[in-house]
Amino acid sequence: MTDISRRSLLRAAGGAGLGLLAAPALAACGSSAAAPVRSGNVTVSLWTHDPGYVKTFQSAAKDTKLMRGSRFAYSVKPTAAAGSDVVTRMMAQAVADGDTPDLAGLIIDQFPRVMNARIAENLFVDLRDTVRSFGDDLLKLAPYSVDKVPYALDSDNSITVLYYRQDVFDKYKVPETVETWEELLEHGERLAKDHKTSIGMVSTGDNGAIVNGFNQFLLQRGGGFFNASGELTLDSPEALEVLEFMTQGVRSGALLALPDPYGAACAAALKTGRLAATAMPNWYNAYGLQANVPDQKGRWRMRTLPRFEGGGHVGSTLGGTGIAVLKDKPHTQAALELLKRVYLTREGQILRYNNGGFLPTLQPLYRDPEFTQIEDEYLGGQRVFDVYGKAAVDLPVFYQAAGMQILIDVLGGPILDALKGRTSPAAALKAGLKAYRQQVKR
Repeated sequence: MTDISRRSLLRAAGGAGLGLLAAPALAACGSSAAAPVRSGNVTVSLWTHDPGYVKTFQSAAKDTKLMRGSRFAYSVKPTAAAGSDVVTRMMAQAVADGDTPDLAGLIIDQFPRVMNARIAENLFVDLRDTVRSFGDDLLKLAPYSVDKVPYALDSDNSITVLYYRQDVFDKYKVPETVETWEELLEHGERLAKDHKTSIGMVSTGDNGAIVNGFNQFLLQRGGGFFNASGELTLDSPEALEVLEFMTQGVRSGALLALPDPYGAACAAALKTGRLAATAMPNWYNAYGLQANVPDQKGRWRMRTLPRFEGGGHVGSTLGGTGIAVLKDKPHTQAALELLKRVYLTREGQILRYNNGGFLPTLQPLYRDPEFTQIEDEYLGGQRVFDVYGKAAVDLPVFYQAAGMQILIDVLGGPILDALKGRTSPAAALKAGLKAYRQQVKR
């Protein structure tokens, strides 16, 4: 295909809202006329929202042990942008036949934007051959897969655990080994009534935060929004049970309703002791607890999540960023090798943890002494991989679909109405499902 005809096709795709990026002819076209670089000095461009990924890849490029035997001598050129802007600019550049990155950091809730109309297929390297030898040992591929084809590798396993104030639990006689959420909610109701202290939180702010909080519990319970085929599975007994659990917790005070789990109100609740426990992913340790209550060092601990009486898992997940390789570019081969070294080797995963605290996505590493001996001083010197290891072998699988963002938009309001007592959980889910089905038909 000539450059002129290719540009014409891409610009036509842009006029149709990028949907025609899926045109079959595009798959046969490279995104650059330059010959692929197969060895030597190479500068790989990385677009990301998070400086932690910049630090990780730049450190990896300079790590002689990690890069031993490579045909490439790497440098990494980062471009910082908001998470949504990375995807928007990348697709716009592809439409304009412009300068797309070699590596793109795709926040997990932005990936559904490329799941429609074969956009992911036409932009990113198919990673099936890259990951095949790892089998089930490689975690969190599902959220970045389209028709079971993976297009990105997650940077962090994002394991949700229960953080809790050990001193508060001891003082108010809440057992640290409570087995179920239902039992913990009973203790939480007592603490809320007698001491104005909650043992968890739910978001009442924007749609994304509201739905993410709900999904975190839903995945743990064994449910989900979609299945592997992209079919909606929200109309389930598990979804109703979880929303009833959340509304009951808010009503009793066991769960604290906050507009933003990362904002000023949450920080105040942590500082005053109003919030003495919360179910959040591993990264909340640094960005939520240590950032807001550094003076509470040594008082917090973590454990696997209490189970739901009805079943499910002892772990859940929330968040993540997948790194994708842009296809048919001069540096595609070099970028793919760099990604494999940093994300699919023991040494690379150790480097990622040391640079950004990113949990391994290779399951065997949860038994590796390099990780199991790690102690967290903020958590009283606790060996955190004793907890992460138990959760990693019992994590739910999170499936996404092209309609994920529509679902978030239409479900947030009804869930909020249920949490505030303006409607029942059953009516809220019914309203969200109806609105979603109406939207996806258009």
